[in-house]
Amino acid sequence: MRFISPKVDYAFKKIFGSEQSQAILISFLNAIIYKEEKIIQSLTIVNPYNPGQVMTLKETYLDVKAVLADGSIVVIEMQVAPMTAFNKRVAYNLAKAYSNQLKTGDDYPFLNPAIAVTITDFILFPNTAQVINQFVFQEKTQKFELLDGELKLIFVELPKFNKTLSELQSLTDKWIYFLKEAATLESVPDNLGEVSEIELALNLANQATMTVEELEVVDRRGIMLQDEKGRLAYAEEKGKEEGKEEGRLQQTKTLVGRLIMKRFGEIPLAISRKIEELPLSDLERLTEEVFDFQSLPDLASWLEER
Repeated sequence: MRFISPKVDYAFKKIFGSEQSQAILISFLNAIIYKEEKIIQSLTIVNPYNPGQVMTLKETYLDVKAVLADGSIVVIEMQVAPMTAFNKRVAYNLAKAYSNQLKTGDDYPFLNPAIAVTITDFILFPNTAQVINQFVFQEKTQKFELLDGELKLIFVELPKFNKTLSELQSLTDKWIYFLKEAATLESVPDNLGEVSEIELALNLANQATMTVEELEVVDRRGIMLQDEKGRLAYAEEKGKEEGKEEGRLQQTKTLVGRLIMKRFGEIPLAISRKIEELPLSDLERLTEEVFDFQSLPDLASWLEER
């Protein structure tokens, strides 16, 4: 057996957002939101998976939206790479889902709670080791809630989850392991298969049950998402390198300035400007050659040759 990766948004949508995915989504949401209590008994998937629909990276269609029996709205999303103002985008989508319930003339009491469940394949909160973090509106110092759970933001950070297959105990562990490692499995493990909803999710993720067109889309989108992660990693590394280079440049300029002042006293503005324009390689050379100069004119002559 080979399974598609739930990290690919198209695959995530198929597994959790298909018409036959209600039981899967109920089990998953109870595990993530309600710490495995069976609070959710039924739900309706608002925007079910449609394999014939063409999708692009910018389409919010790949979110899974569900309405619970009590009217609460849940928006579930998989995000594999960080992006600018990501937290604001998640908050905006939650606020939009909440406010869109009202039509013109409707009263505010008709608003039902809204929850955003966001799974990330990157570290979002480096200051905590918790895999799942939940946010609500609270008073800052005394921590009492303002909206009594009307709006919730829940984040699941996959890179923080490091349990092996044999270490899985809770339903929550098993769902997070499924999200993170399904694509590495070659069969349905016993401790995952004993949860009927996870077994069903693995059946939906089984490549043998998918059409050629679906597999092509999953493969293409997987490549696109990996390319995006690669571009971000490259940009981050490049930024670090440029930051180090800039740091060395400024440190060397400072050193050159001190050496010249010690040797000749106050530096004329014209010479100071020429030093500021020197590349790092010339500045490093100047830290050695400054001791060979007998006067500021010698330094000025050396700078003219650069």
